[in-house]
Amino acid sequence: MSTIEFNTNITDAEWEVMRVVWANERVTSKKVISVLKEKMDWTQSTIKTILGRLVEKGVLNTEQEGRKFIYTANIEEKEAVRDYVEDIFNRICKKKVGNVIGSIIEDHVLSFDDIDRLERILEMKKAFAVEEVDCNCPEGQCKCHLHHH
Repeated sequence: MSTIEFNTNITDAEWEVMRVVWANERVTSKKVISVLKEKMDWTQSTIKTILGRLVEKGVLNTEQEGRKFIYTANIEEKEAVRDYVEDIFNRICKKKVGNVIGSIIEDHVLSFDDIDRLERILEMKKAFAVEEVDCNCPEGQCKCHLHHH
């Protein structure tokens, strides 16, 4: 959407709200409440508090139309997911990323289109593959140093 930096460190509860906003593009608090009240067993005030926090973080925009407040996302879902995944991979040893991706693929249902896309990506990645991924951890934070030369 834009190159403005947002605080995209959003909580699990905030993710639930953002999913409703992303799915609806322009949404009222009433709509968010109707979607999440039953699923999450949250009160109206809890949902409004979460909406407010997301506006404060700059992740959501709000505009008033009559008595209603309309919420729109300042960050695309794809971008938020990419940031989230990047954050997870930054927390683990670079040598383990391939195993984690493999586990994710094994543990989830994929469509034929998903598999075709993954196969194309992997085929392209082969051109830039390395014999072994270098560990990026300081000694003592993983066991890689035990296996070096």
